[in-house]
Amino acid sequence: MADADADTRPNVLFVLTDQERYDCSAPEGPPVETPAIDRLSSEGVRFERACTPISICSSARASLLTGQFPHGHGMLNNCHEPDAIRANLPADMPTFSEELVAAGYDLTYTGKWHAGRDQTPADFGFSYLGGSDKHHDDIDAAFREYREDRGTPVGEADLEAEIYTGDDPRDGDEGTFVAAKTPVDVEDTRAYFLAERTIDAIDDHAEGDGDTPFFHRADFYGPHHPYVVPEPYASMYDPDEIEPPASYAETYDGKPRVHENYLAYRGVADFEWELWAEAIAKYWGFVTLIDHQLERILDALAEHGLADETAVIHASDHGDFAGSHRQFNKGPLMYDDTYRIPLQVRWPGVADAGARSETPVHLHDLAATFLEMADVPAPDSFDSQSLVPLLENGGEPPADLDWRESTFAQYHGDEFGLYSQRMVRTENYKYVYNGPDIDELYDLAADPAELRNLVDHPEYEEIRRDMRTRLIDWMDETEDPNRVWVTDVLENGS
Repeated sequence: MADADADTRPNVLFVLTDQERYDCSAPEGPPVETPAIDRLSSEGVRFERACTPISICSSARASLLTGQFPHGHGMLNNCHEPDAIRANLPADMPTFSEELVAAGYDLTYTGKWHAGRDQTPADFGFSYLGGSDKHHDDIDAAFREYREDRGTPVGEADLEAEIYTGDDPRDGDEGTFVAAKTPVDVEDTRAYFLAERTIDAIDDHAEGDGDTPFFHRADFYGPHHPYVVPEPYASMYDPDEIEPPASYAETYDGKPRVHENYLAYRGVADFEWELWAEAIAKYWGFVTLIDHQLERILDALAEHGLADETAVIHASDHGDFAGSHRQFNKGPLMYDDTYRIPLQVRWPGVADAGARSETPVHLHDLAATFLEMADVPAPDSFDSQSLVPLLENGGEPPADLDWRESTFAQYHGDEFGLYSQRMVRTENYKYVYNGPDIDELYDLAADPAELRNLVDHPEYEEIRRDMRTRLIDWMDETEDPNRVWVTDVLENGS
């Protein structure tokens, strides 16, 4: 790494989306237009085996901040919920942002937070510039004022083509709001506003003394449901031309009971493909809307002459089912649709342009990565490995670096209560430990849609044993408090 002088350390622009599927920007994925993400991929490294440590917002974001798996930081479910297991992170828990502040970085933040009920980005070293409320997902005063100045107050536009799930006692008779078309202009959307605030931050950093590197984090609220988009995005993708994914053929035979139960729980048991196609068209439109805002942000960096001295990272906290396996949102179903995430890193002069990395990495590896970019050692509490050696080596680990062969994840329940899960994924296989029900084993090479559970198949006994060993070793290494119980179940069947 370079010396720690301020003029040699890179600026960092980190763009995090909310519930963006991996395949939307994958070359082999659906026909979704993502020119800005494609640009980052062509000018940097695209990680094809990136995984979130948990598919729920607060937990994943807390992992990103602390560099720890969820069982380490303890924020196991959403912090805004009345039953939050941990509403706020401990004040003495190390975070990458506070380490960057101590190292002399200027930190700014726009958009969604959702990593503490009573804490805000300011509690972790950021100057918060608005765009969402500081705790969850609600609209803040700054965006309301922006809309009023434009003559389109928030909440007064009549939505069109609204889609709701079936009856849901949590959300009233109308069910959960899934998607709609809004008549407002693109400039009236929160995505556009967040990009404006991010561009303003870049402008301010560019006008600074030039000796202080900056770290800006832009958190877009989307493409999380409800997928509400204006034209041209609302009709950019024709539902009649969208084909069902392979996993739409899901029967749930041999799967944990909660999978099929979730159809009713999320209110989509009666959704037919035509309705899913309409929702997916809006989801894709949302992805492209945000991508076009990212393009504006990248252009602003270039216009200020900052592109060559700024590392740009794009990722998502987790994915979205969006009709895959006939499911909506996310939950205790550890399919790639919600656990595999997009991750691109452009770092001029370091990351090889156009490299595609098959190295297994985690979302919270970015915590250690940001620190090594700044030449700051990662705290001992971090479970993450810096991606810098991979970026310096075409996306692959150097021969002398001991890098993991698997990614791991966990889940601790949802609104209905605890449902303990642990997952290990290699290039070709995935094993899921389900505390209350049957475990899962998928041959990803033969069955990428994860339709056939092979956990009891005699020909996969050796694979099952290997995957269980990997899982237990990881739980031991990371001091997962459930490791004794899980080990007993997997090794002894008790």
